[in-house]
Amino acid sequence: MIEFHLDRRAGLAPYLQLVQQVEQALRLGLLLPGDQLPTAKSVVSALGINSNTVLKAYRELEHAGLVEVRAGVGTFVQAGTPPAAVPDHPRLRTRLATWMVAARDAGLAAEDVRALVSTTLREVYGAQERSA
Repeated sequence: MIEFHLDRRAGLAPYLQLVQQVEQALRLGLLLPGDQLPTAKSVVSALGINSNTVLKAYRELEHAGLVEVRAGVGTFVQAGTPPAAVPDHPRLRTRLATWMVAARDAGLAAEDVRALVSTTLREVYGAQERSA
């Protein structure tokens, strides 16, 4: 089961952070069709947020066709959800973790790393899309 977290400095609404975390978990294969999301009550308790925030995120995921809400039972990943786009690549994950430790040790804050990653993604994938 997914365990949500919030970054209050992210500049992104909490409900959108929850939506992104589910989408990323699906992309990485950490959530599979039939898996149950935490109850709104447990998310509210763990994160200290309003229940409407969690319900809004779950409605958004349902509207996108990623989850289905079963009244009185819970919220589940849809059976027709596409398989993970990113299979587990332990070697790449290890290299990324090593790089992130080096970045932290060099004095970079998490926001600095996010900025580097975002900029590099735009440079690499933007160039790739322009050449296609």
